[in-house]
Amino acid sequence: MLFPDTSTLMKFADLGLSDELLQSVTSAGYDTPTPIQAQAIPSVLMMRDLIGIAQTGTGKTASFVLPMLDILAHGRARARMPRSLILEPTRELAAQVAENFEKYGRHHKLSMALLIGGVQMGDQVKALEKGVDVLIATPGRLMDLFERGKILLTGCHLLVIDEADRMLDMGFIPDIEHICTKLPANRQTLLFSATMPPPIKKLADKFLSNPKYIEVARPATANINIAQHKVRVAAKDKRAVLRRLLQTDDVTTAIVFCNRKTTVRDLAKALKGNGFSAGEIHGDMEQPARIAELQRFKDGAINILVASDVAARGLDIKGVSHIFNYDTPWHPDDYIHRIGRTGRAGATGRAFTFVTPEDAEAIANVEKLTGLTIPEVMVDGAAPADERPKREERPREDRGGRSEKPLAKPRESRDRAPRREAPVAREQRQPTPEKRPVKEPQPQALRPPVPQPGEEGWNGPVPGFLNLSALA
Repeated sequence: MLFPDTSTLMKFADLGLSDELLQSVTSAGYDTPTPIQAQAIPSVLMMRDLIGIAQTGTGKTASFVLPMLDILAHGRARARMPRSLILEPTRELAAQVAENFEKYGRHHKLSMALLIGGVQMGDQVKALEKGVDVLIATPGRLMDLFERGKILLTGCHLLVIDEADRMLDMGFIPDIEHICTKLPANRQTLLFSATMPPPIKKLADKFLSNPKYIEVARPATANINIAQHKVRVAAKDKRAVLRRLLQTDDVTTAIVFCNRKTTVRDLAKALKGNGFSAGEIHGDMEQPARIAELQRFKDGAINILVASDVAARGLDIKGVSHIFNYDTPWHPDDYIHRIGRTGRAGATGRAFTFVTPEDAEAIANVEKLTGLTIPEVMVDGAAPADERPKREERPREDRGGRSEKPLAKPRESRDRAPRREAPVAREQRQPTPEKRPVKEPQPQALRPPVPQPGEEGWNGPVPGFLNLSALA
């Protein structure tokens, strides 16, 4: 069932958080909790297992970071034995959660380590050797260090599985099940997801104990603060239409999502060539480069970020005014997470999705999942390819209000001489000095018979050797 929005009736001070934590929250500019925060934080502080179904951009991260800081405030970390574990599907999400711990934990003396791929493992191992209170990790790097014997999970009494449906999409569920078997049975487990497909429900039933179920919005619904539009466009016109929207739709900062990494690179290069302040982020980039590019976007050094779906979830960047789906997402769930990068924390945003004739099924799946028909807008130069006449079929004349294609000139009018008379015409031409025509030999059956010596019709001398005999 859907719980009522109680965030308008209470403040953070009403949720049972410590004074030190409230001071950090106030310093960050927050006073009123979001619905997921208002309902999840008291339950987490009561040490209950929890399933939180919440769309992206609802403040889900703070709903577990804030109570974890107070829970972990008392205790001591031991070497290679983290006290809590947060699993994230991507490096960017892990880094985002780490930023939240640094922002809200400024008055707590808690240690934190970030285990993600793409960076040197040595520094991560050193941090684990010192002991950490909060370990934020992607499943792949965590499993790698665990198999090397660099980390022990027997002292971890608080587990958070974030973006569980994304974990499912990326194939991490077997790793998560294996990790759960290495944790103490008597632990607190929090599971957050935007949707609840059957494999995730099965995972929750297996590893959570009598969890409290919180759903603050229907699964896979879009933020009502986001104005959504679709633009029907031919594939070859996408760049021109994007440039026009960037120039005319009052864009301050925007993220442009593409389905392929090669498209990300090519589009970012094209936008820079057209004078836009653009950057790029995709899975082929090294982690330091990805972090640096995101920081440039946050700092305002660039105002357009071309990205693959590695940036579709969890990135909390304030002030993103527009989202452009340069490619209609292949998976409808990704649409929800992409457009969720705007309209955050009560702000409004706009999302445009480019739809080519080949995207008919994909956009239909998106509209089926969201339960709404996305309004269509017209942009100059954005007519679909199948509604645009081909160049050779475009009308060239207007006769009596009807467009007619000019008829091709008959072949007979271009070559009036019959084909069989062509050899006669060639024989009458004078050969040029540069290239003499070679007279083709007459077929053997049409040549006159040549008389042999001694036969009737021979008018030449008879050679003497014809009178000689081989027997002489």
